[in-house]
Amino acid sequence: MSEFIPPAKPIIGDDEREAVDRVLRSGMVAQGPEVAAFEAEFSQHFVKGRPVVAVNSGTAGLHLGLLTAGVGPGDEVIVPSFTFAATGNSVALTGATPVFADIEPETFTLDPASVEASITSRTKGIMPVHLYGHPARMRELQAIADKHGVAIYEDAAQAHGAALDGRPVGTFGAFGMFSLYPTKNMTSGEGGMISAADDDIARNARLLRNQGMERQYENEVIGFNARMTDIHAAIGRVQLTKVDAWTATRQANAAFLDAHLEGVVVPPVLDGAVHVYHQYTIRVADDRDGFVRALKEEHNVGSGVYYPIPNHRLPSLAHFAPGLDLPETETAAREVVSLPVHPSLGQDDLARIVAAVNAVAGAGA
Repeated sequence: MSEFIPPAKPIIGDDEREAVDRVLRSGMVAQGPEVAAFEAEFSQHFVKGRPVVAVNSGTAGLHLGLLTAGVGPGDEVIVPSFTFAATGNSVALTGATPVFADIEPETFTLDPASVEASITSRTKGIMPVHLYGHPARMRELQAIADKHGVAIYEDAAQAHGAALDGRPVGTFGAFGMFSLYPTKNMTSGEGGMISAADDDIARNARLLRNQGMERQYENEVIGFNARMTDIHAAIGRVQLTKVDAWTATRQANAAFLDAHLEGVVVPPVLDGAVHVYHQYTIRVADDRDGFVRALKEEHNVGSGVYYPIPNHRLPSLAHFAPGLDLPETETAAREVVSLPVHPSLGQDDLARIVAAVNAVAGAGA
């Protein structure tokens, strides 16, 4: 059988290794000049010069972002249930209540009508997730936020470089968060970036990530240790020089699959949207799990299911939403399959993926 095609593959090369060695030789391995440089470069690259704050994970970025936005006990934040648990967790960690809304089926992102129906007097904000690298319906969500006087917070963990109507994700809300986990479109090994709407939010995030102090031993607030190291920042700086080319390859690979897959529903792209294909996610209406097994066992092609259990049914979060019915979320959780489109793939790999999907889909017809 042909070599296994993994669903995702971090790309770490000699440039990243040399950057790490440079930091190790310097003797300055904690948060320092590499982090500051990474923040400045990331800001210019992705969020049009907005202030950004580097932290040690995407989850920390969401948590600290919400705290800087004043979210806390008694507040509600509307979030999708169809996402990784970190989205709901970050709200709960502030003492606020995550309120789970349904998704719309095309983009797998928050359904504006479901969001509107979820607004209460306790709603502090709306946190869309730009899932799989496709921007959420920000035009409609912003109109709802403006109508009700609530804030927008962005979970852009999977969406480096995604945009809507020429505006990059991470620039719509009071803050946006980008993850730098190894399987994301770019990585720092581990880490996250908070994109702040103004300098006050950025300063508060810097305080919270560093034990509540901007100057050593002058602790202004109670904070955390959520710092990024210079080692991680050095990796991220190198990856930042490569991510645009990787994104273009992802988009080309996705276009190839769009043109050749049969018997499955390929992911649409909204007018005005730039999709960066962190995941290329199809729908398989019948026996999705059998489809996934057949791809691997019969064709040695990997895939992923993101996410099989919606947040509102997880043991950790279900108590926030007893008896909640989210039909589009449940349907997506039963049907989604993410296929490889990572930049490591060659044309032979893509042809194998197409052949495997079409064979399995045809067999199940």
